This record gives sequence, C-alpha cells and structure tokens, in this order.
Amino acid sequence: MEKTIVLASGNEGKAREFRSILEPLGFKIILRKELGIDSPVEDGKSFLENAIIKARYASLKSNMWALADDSGLAVDALNGAPGIYSARFAGEHGDDKANNQKLLELLKDVPAQKRTARYYCALCLVRHGDDPVPLTVVSSWEGSIGFKELGSGGFGYDPLFQVTGRNCTAAQLPPQIKNLISHRARAIQALTYKLKYNLHD
Repeated sequence: MEKTIVLASGNEGKAREFRSILEPLGFKIILRKELGIDSPVEDGKSFLENAIIKARYASLKSNMWALADDSGLAVDALNGAPGIYSARFAGEHGDDKANNQKLLELLKDVPAQKRTARYYCALCLVRHGDDPVPLTVVSSWEGSIGFKELGSGGFGYDPLFQVTGRNCTAAQLPPQIKNLISHRARAIQALTYKLKYNLHD
C-alpha cells in the first residue's frame, strides 16, 4: 500500500530528487505548498534542529507523514559559517550571487590549504507531529572553497565548492555524478536504508 509523505519544502528540484528515490519504495511525495501549508520559523541552532522543526510543523498541519531537509555550507576558517544561515548569508534569502561574493570577500586573505569546508544535509521524517522517535540522518560532503566561481551547474555555493578528490567544483560535476556523491544524495541513501528496515510496514 502506498504511503503519502509531505515534503516540507517548496523546492521542486528537491521534490524530484526525493520522488526518484522514494516512490519505487512505495512512497508518494507531495509538496507542502500543494496542501496550502506555509513554512515555520526556523529557530534551531543546527541543521538537524531546523529539519525537525519543519517536519513536525508539516505533519501537524497535514496529519500525514512529513519529510524535511535543512542543508548548508560550513567553512572551517569562518568557524563553521555560513552554517544554518547559508541561504541568507548576504542578507536576502536565496541570493546565490551575493552569498558567493560575501564568502569570497571573507576568505580573500586565507590561503588554499586553510579553505577547507563541507556541505551538510540533515533529513528528518516524522510519522505524526508529536512523533517521539523521528527518523533522522545527517550527511556531509568534503571540499574546499576556491578563489573564483567555476561551472554553471548546481546552485548555491556549488561554483566555489572544490570537491575533495576531484579536480573540479560541484557546479562542474555532471548532475548524475553530483546526485550520487553529494551531501543530499548520501543523506537520502541513508534515510532510504532506514525506511526500508525501520519504518516500512
């Protein structure tokens, strides 16, 4: 029997990614906006806390299972910034160009070997709004911050994110490769494993 999960996001790209992996397992994914659900105040101190806030909120509003993700970039030389503020680092939410420019400016005097960074993705799935045992996963993707933007793929900080072990940025990777090795891909794979063995009835 198919189980419907509300994705606590308005991002169609994320929805496609989640659908491609979860629908073959018998889960139907719908976006919160399809149900007229707004987004809650994300006042957590970590990616995981914010993912839990979003999942619980969507589940309470819909009376359905809900899945949320919260993700971003942590740069070692900036003590983990931009962190949970990744999408609004330069002020306006989702202004990738301004966020990348601010990051380059803050790192202008930092040498290559000290520009290490990683992307994080936290996922949370709840079966109801007060679920005492939410299913959670946190995954990361190692890299460093380049000195200029390279590549036209991806989004966010991808043109600056030099992937460890590959001579390119995340924005230069073919999508089919990125979708196998990124922080979100790893988190979805881990969640899928947990769904198969812990929650699927």
